[in-house]
Amino acid sequence: MSGSEAGPFGPGLASAVSARLPGPKWLVERRASAARQLAGVALPVESEEEWRYSRIDEIDLSGAAPAGRDGEPAGPSSDAGRLLEAVGSRAATVRALAGVVRTVEVDPEAASLGVAVVSAAGLDVAPEGLGAVLEPRHDAFTLLADAFGADAVVCTVPAGVHLERPIVVVHELGEHPDGAVVLPRTLVRLGRGARASVVELVSSGEGRQLAVPVVEVDLDEGAQLAYTAVQQLGRATWQVAYHSSRLGRGAVLRSFVAALGGDYARQLTESALAGEGSAGELLAVYLGDGSQVQDFRTFQEHVAARTRSELVFKGAVSGTARSVYTGLIHMHPGAKRADASQTNRNLVLSKGAHADSVPNLDIEENDVRCSHASAVGPIDEDQLFYLASRGVPPEVAERLVLLGFFEDLLSRSPEPGVADYLREVVVERLSAGVLPGHPHREAS
Repeated sequence: MSGSEAGPFGPGLASAVSARLPGPKWLVERRASAARQLAGVALPVESEEEWRYSRIDEIDLSGAAPAGRDGEPAGPSSDAGRLLEAVGSRAATVRALAGVVRTVEVDPEAASLGVAVVSAAGLDVAPEGLGAVLEPRHDAFTLLADAFGADAVVCTVPAGVHLERPIVVVHELGEHPDGAVVLPRTLVRLGRGARASVVELVSSGEGRQLAVPVVEVDLDEGAQLAYTAVQQLGRATWQVAYHSSRLGRGAVLRSFVAALGGDYARQLTESALAGEGSAGELLAVYLGDGSQVQDFRTFQEHVAARTRSELVFKGAVSGTARSVYTGLIHMHPGAKRADASQTNRNLVLSKGAHADSVPNLDIEENDVRCSHASAVGPIDEDQLFYLASRGVPPEVAERLVLLGFFEDLLSRSPEPGVADYLREVVVERLSAGVLPGHPHREAS
């Protein structure tokens, strides 16, 4: 196979491979269109502003191929089982393996209200809205997701329906040969005045693979969604994730993300406040140890008047781990009386760890309010001294301070059960010593 046929990604990700993937006619045609475009693009490089501070120059997809779909799934992973137990009663539960929906359970009461949670690959026609929120972004990885995506979880809540229990989506990537590309996808659409909560988990084994999760959220006028995502990838997995939302007039999105795993784990969060009076709350916590990189890029797009957004991302890194945060608040023409804030705070727990934090503003309208703040540093010595003066051992004091650092965001999680689960995970990692106490003191 020639290089032009294979494109920049190697023969395993060529158009001919995409054409052989099964699915309904609309999905096959959608893949073919994306594969043609993919053949004409190149992978990004770190010198590009949007990929600055990343590790993208290290990626090699010349031997990559879509993950296989053979075999039946085993029982839920321990991460999935614990999270499901923590969430408790659910309106619907979906389990997908390697990007393919395997089981869907919808509570009869939710189904009677018209709530639909389905596999896109099982539909004769394309689900309404698939790709619409992400459409303005056509880069190498979104085209890769379109060209080789096997399926998508589609969650639809009709107008006026208020769900009291969450919809839970579990994406387990599975175990594959090194070089596998896994493409989980989720579309969430809420009708006018609908209310719902969605919890999503993405987890993987220890193989070297690339995950490109894509999440699209489309909220109609007055809709309210609480979205919670937990990323617990294996330590050899790379991730390039996309979370895109579009909010109609008066719609409200509360989003909470926890990033815990991966080798290099990147997430792009784009929130378009397209309708007047819409509001978005974007929260994230992240941990990095060993040589992990947690990489976040955010865009708060204020398109309409009287829109509001608040972003707070907080993380801690130890060992030689790094975190990256770059964010942009963009006030479009017409976004009068919009109000936006952006905060990123990082704890650096060892001499070899590092955090980059770059907030940005782009204001094209008068009569708006914008603020941004960032901080990078070690644990506050005054806090440690205060606890030590009251008889708290140093290692315990350091853990208490770190837990307290995250607690204000965990307490704002839309799903209390998920917050409890995350507290347990942080404590376990502290107890295992992978997030050591205050190694800056080693220099003294």
